[in-house]
Amino acid sequence: MAVKIRLARGGAKKRPHYSIVVADSRMPRDGRFLEKLGTYNPLLAKDSEDRVKLDMERVQHWLDQGAQPTDRILRFLEAAGARGATTRANMKKAEPGKKAKARAAEKAAKAEAATAE
Repeated sequence: MAVKIRLARGGAKKRPHYSIVVADSRMPRDGRFLEKLGTYNPLLAKDSEDRVKLDMERVQHWLDQGAQPTDRILRFLEAAGARGATTRANMKKAEPGKKAKARAAEKAAKAEAATAE
């Protein structure tokens, strides 16, 4: 059975509140889970102690059993010091494509040639 440590959403519309749970990966997001490990309230300030609450002893138990944390949970664990920092892919979405770079280089060359004359 593939077990994941993930978020289960609760709360009202536009007022999210998440439970950090251990669940079978085949179960729905808000469906059946094995154990509740903590809570996450994204509406609180980032420096608030109540924003993320985790039972680290149980989290470590499930990690030892082979449970895989999701990306968001992995960030919580890194912030808590339970896991070492991992490198993430920097997607460079703001970087222009090849054609745009070529056009910019061509435009710069024309501007340089105009100023040289």
